[in-house]
Amino acid sequence: MNFKVIILGSGAAIPLLSRNPSAQVVNVKEHLYLLDCAEGTQLQLRRNQVRMQRINHIFISHLHGDHYYGLMGLVTTFHLLGRKESLHVYAHPDLEKIIHLHLDTSKTILQYPLLFHGIDPNENTMIHQDKFVTVTTIPLEHNFPACGFLIREKQAKRNIRKEFLTDKSLSPIDYRRIKNGEDYEDEHGDIHANGDITLPPRKPRAYAYCSDTAYSEAIIPVIRDVDLLYHEATFMENRAADAAAKFHSTARQAALIASKAGVQRLIIGHYSARYKTLDDMLAEAKEVFPDTMLAEDGLSFEL
Repeated sequence: MNFKVIILGSGAAIPLLSRNPSAQVVNVKEHLYLLDCAEGTQLQLRRNQVRMQRINHIFISHLHGDHYYGLMGLVTTFHLLGRKESLHVYAHPDLEKIIHLHLDTSKTILQYPLLFHGIDPNENTMIHQDKFVTVTTIPLEHNFPACGFLIREKQAKRNIRKEFLTDKSLSPIDYRRIKNGEDYEDEHGDIHANGDITLPPRKPRAYAYCSDTAYSEAIIPVIRDVDLLYHEATFMENRAADAAAKFHSTARQAALIASKAGVQRLIIGHYSARYKTLDDMLAEAKEVFPDTMLAEDGLSFEL
């Protein structure tokens, strides 16, 4: 079953013709979760043929404009399209005041329930769970309250072996109980051990999104061993002083975090507009963590 990350915006601070600011869609079994919502995000959703009305949960990492200025446009577009489904927004509590200011000033009464969930960016807390995933905050080291998000797939049920499913000699079977781990007793009283008639499910996959942050090893226990890590890399190492002053990371520092956390793969992004090409940045990260990829608008990554 699919678990995919779609990059809608890979840049920092300002929009470029080739690089939108931060936004990503995570698709888990056709359930869509939006991470950050910079200016222009709804256009990026259309360009990437994302069925945006299926987005029911939006997670905002922090309240710097390049991470949320597109939110009100998306909220009102949903309204104009006649949305009825509830929309859940998770962010620092101050964002709720900003949303209501926009709605009150424009005298907009939404046609759908907009449910706001205030989060504490300094806490490592599970803020959402549904049938498919849990979402946990990752406290980050920035010059503004900020957190990332860990999206972890829930453990699936066991898979019943094909040959057992097609055995016509068996009496009616309660597949739900078998998938939950129970043995099966047939009509002759013979016991079929669960381990013989099922296969273990796939190991749950996990994606960690670490937006604006200085180099911080404090996140390592939270993101350890994830299948895919997105970590900001605003600068290259020759501007490490700028990165530290602005509470951002270099490409090399992002790779160090990936290496120390034992993650499977790394995506770097949130590039400063000063970098017109990214080959050197990628090379810098690969020296430390070879399985590094560039976030570029429109790319998708399967877990």
